[in-house]
Amino acid sequence: MTFTRFIDLSGPEIERFGEDTVAVLPVGAIEQHGPHLPVATDYYMAEAVAEGAARLAGESCDITLLPGLAYTKSDEHAWSPGTLWLSARTLLSVLDDLGRSLAAGPVRRLAFLNAHGGNSALLGVALRELRTRHGLRTFLLHASLPADQGGTSPAAEFGMGVHGGLKETAAMLHLHPDLVDMTQARRSVPEHLTSYEHIGFGKPVSFGWTSDDFATGDGLIGDPTGATPELGRKLVDASVSAAAAALRECARFLPDRPLTS
Repeated sequence: MTFTRFIDLSGPEIERFGEDTVAVLPVGAIEQHGPHLPVATDYYMAEAVAEGAARLAGESCDITLLPGLAYTKSDEHAWSPGTLWLSARTLLSVLDDLGRSLAAGPVRRLAFLNAHGGNSALLGVALRELRTRHGLRTFLLHASLPADQGGTSPAAEFGMGVHGGLKETAAMLHLHPDLVDMTQARRSVPEHLTSYEHIGFGKPVSFGWTSDDFATGDGLIGDPTGATPELGRKLVDASVSAAAAALRECARFLPDRPLTS
């Protein structure tokens, strides 16, 4: 059982992958994250969790880590300088090309490790496209499931810590503290949305939004002020552990039979 970096291998070494080898693709983003975080926040998260999980899962199954994808679907932040994004059509085409390329070799299992909520819907579409077009068994994992997609957000954020809030800031204080400016961190929670019964983050009716829709002015949606490196370490460690457990199942998953020991 092994962990490898795909780009460090030779062609003949890659040719020896088995049908249960899982290729893991970190999927991040380059986009504004408020005044206190770097634009590569989601990319750093995807890379860190994917590598940690791949190394851990590689103790019991075969995992190869692909180079991360930085430029993705971030048009909800397109208003801000620093956001570099692909259209939905372009991103789906890129994912299809990558899947086709992998399927030309021995890889038959591909797992996306996503750290940007704006990618989730398209990655879900890509799962089936890559399955039907190229025969790959495909999986979508999240570094941390966003609050607007069924994940949790601290009570102080009223379930609306979806961008640059407590969790992301804490994780970055742990991973790259030199890139975080806590003097610029401030609470920016659209509390008025709690007056809507049906529409909102994590409510029955979702809505299309851009990060400058909320009258905050800086694209932050959450409350990073209580973030600490210690909390960040706990969050990242938990994400790595959960993703590693999921990757172990990805290596053995078959939809027509139960999991066996």
